[in-house]
Amino acid sequence: MAPEGSTLKESNMNLDEITDLALQLQKQTGVKVLWVTCNLFAHPRYMNGAATNPDCHVLAYAGAQLKKGLDIAKKLGAENFVFWGGREGFLSMHNTDVSAELKHMANFFKMAVKYKEKIGLKCQFLIEPKPKEPCRHQYDYDAMSVIGFLKHFGLENHFKLNIEPNHTTLAGHSYEHDVVMASVFGMLGSVDANTGSPDLGWDTDQFPMDIRNTTMVMKTVIEQGGLQPGGLNFDAKVRRESTDLEDLFIAHIGAMDTFARGLRNAVRIIEDGIITDKLKERYSSFSHGLGQKVEDGSATLEDMEDYIQQNGEPNVTSGKQEKYESIFNHYI
Repeated sequence: MAPEGSTLKESNMNLDEITDLALQLQKQTGVKVLWVTCNLFAHPRYMNGAATNPDCHVLAYAGAQLKKGLDIAKKLGAENFVFWGGREGFLSMHNTDVSAELKHMANFFKMAVKYKEKIGLKCQFLIEPKPKEPCRHQYDYDAMSVIGFLKHFGLENHFKLNIEPNHTTLAGHSYEHDVVMASVFGMLGSVDANTGSPDLGWDTDQFPMDIRNTTMVMKTVIEQGGLQPGGLNFDAKVRRESTDLEDLFIAHIGAMDTFARGLRNAVRIIEDGIITDKLKERYSSFSHGLGQKVEDGSATLEDMEDYIQQNGEPNVTSGKQEKYESIFNHYI
């Protein structure tokens, strides 16, 4: 929002000036801040990381910058605060102490939690996964990597995930994969709603125009009861060849319409219940007998052996993938 100064003090003064104006405009328009984040990746000091930098002096600068960012989040009434660790990773294992870096990153997050509580900041913390770029390997690789990290360091009650599907496809997953995985673990907090070109190996930040993708995302959002206090935002840019001023408006309106249609499709899928009923039927063996014991966690390996001795080889059951996909296509 503001240019970086020659010192931390000067940078903070620049931020104060521009956020005073932002707050004034918020009051005039009623526009709220979905989330605030700190740029802890662009400056050369962060070339080897911020929270994971091998030099504690750099980590300290990142911490000071984060402290100010949290103050700004409170000032502007931000409903979320996003951490994207674009430099939190490595280019080579030979010069990297992975264990130390992960511990330092966790302790950095713990400092953020303590300061958030100290100043009475009422917002949700979010981590945004990305597998690479600018790092060769980023620690926040995908949803499961972040969830495992948070649980290992006891941070899972303080953070959720901000999923950018373009990052998900860079990790080799389908568009909706990380949205679904985060939601399953109760960790989906917000969606950086863009898309990319899966045939390319970098982050293209395109506006989402694929109704199939938005239907899958919104179905997950509905099933988990919404995204509050998170939401949808477009971390996207028009293409370099889209040079008319109106292209910027067309892109935003078209992307909003795409998500609106995805939402309507998702509602119809859920209300009709056809796919839900078929899924229930597919997993029906877990509603009684041995399956019920597996479901509630009381089954043992001895139970497994006894069951097979009595019932023999299981029947092969078709997964009916093409049928499910055909039913889904009916709503698109």
